[in-house]
Amino acid sequence: MSVAIVTGASRGLGRAVAGELAARGWDLVLSARGAAALEEAAACLAPGARVVPVAGDVSSAAHRAALVAAARELGGLDLLVNNAGVLGAEPLVPLAEHALDGLREAFEVNVVGPLGLVQEGLPLLRAARAGAVLNISSDAAVVAYPTWGAYGATKAAGDLVSAVLAVEEPELRVWWADPGSMRTRMMAAAEPGEDLAGLPTPEEVAPALVRLVDRALPSGRYTAGELAAEAAPGVGPGVGPEAGTGAGPGARR
Repeated sequence: MSVAIVTGASRGLGRAVAGELAARGWDLVLSARGAAALEEAAACLAPGARVVPVAGDVSSAAHRAALVAAARELGGLDLLVNNAGVLGAEPLVPLAEHALDGLREAFEVNVVGPLGLVQEGLPLLRAARAGAVLNISSDAAVVAYPTWGAYGATKAAGDLVSAVLAVEEPELRVWWADPGSMRTRMMAAAEPGEDLAGLPTPEEVAPALVRLVDRALPSGRYTAGELAAEAAPGVGPGVGPEAGTGAGPGARR
């Protein structure tokens, strides 16, 4: 049975990706800060999958070790989904006003934590038949949107870490994927004045991202839009790494 760790899994995209994997028969280790919300999310997944919720913060080395230990108990680690993230400021503010403590927290959670979890899990990922890492990115990593500079800087750093990891660990598949804007609590907190009614839900986006796993696509940067388009009727194979940035107004996570 395949085993995945999914961080930020109590709500939003993490919960939706966990649901897609559970429906495919994966065993899961789920992480989020809030224990009650995480337990509720775990209880709602497809019956039959083994699910281990481990509450904690990915910026904590002890929590990262606990996640990998739980995966080891389930039989190994085939997929690591680094989805947990923070904005650094809520609502977002210009760089001239951004609290440096918030920026430090964003780098700890969005960059240091995911890399630390990769380091912790590498022995199991290397031992897997097809070990893979999925790091959730944003088009704020590649486009200069006002007020998104601090968060975007963490995602740009995460993209580069992902790209280097793909070179250094060629036996693994390493994907960094931009899901696009979604109707999430994070997006509402980032720009509370924006109307999110027209945005897709995480449950609508997650199947496109899980295509990376289903098809064992090559390492690289992808967007959910590209992956969904490739899956549409009448569209042949050919989506590859970074066919485009997916950038555009409102395309942020």
